[in-house]
Amino acid sequence: MKRKGFAVWKGGIMDGRGTVSTESGVLSETPYSFTSRFENGKGTNPEELIAAAHAGCFSMALSMILGMAGMTAQTINTTATVTIDKDGDGFSITAVHLDVRAKVPGADRQAFETAANNAKTGCPVSKLLNAKITMDAMLEA
Repeated sequence: MKRKGFAVWKGGIMDGRGTVSTESGVLSETPYSFTSRFENGKGTNPEELIAAAHAGCFSMALSMILGMAGMTAQTINTTATVTIDKDGDGFSITAVHLDVRAKVPGADRQAFETAANNAKTGCPVSKLLNAKITMDAMLEA
C-alpha cells in the first residue's frame, strides 16, 4: 500500500506561499506559508498535519488493540500536540504528546492503560517519528 501527498511552493521562505494536496482529494490545494507554520497565519502546516495523522493513527491502533482484548470503545478522542524546536540552523520535531479520553464499556483501568501504551508505541506514525512521545490516557465512565 502506498499513499501520496503533494506540495507546491512558490517564492522565498518568508514571503512565499504553498499548497498541499492528497491523492484522495480530502486536501486539495490547501494553503500553507511561513506564517501558518511559525506564527498564527491562516492555513495549515506540516506539523499540524503530522499531529492529525498521529491522532488518527493512534486512535485506530487503540481501537484494534482493545478489540483484540475483547473490548469495544464507545469513543476515543485523541489530541496530538507536536512540538517543534530550533535545532542548530534549522528546526526539529522534538516531541509529541497524546491526550486521550476514551469510553470503553466494561474496561478495567489496567487493561485500558496497557492497550493505550501498546497503541502509543505500535501505531505506524509513532514508529515513524524520531521524537519523544508522551501520553495522558483517561478511561471515562
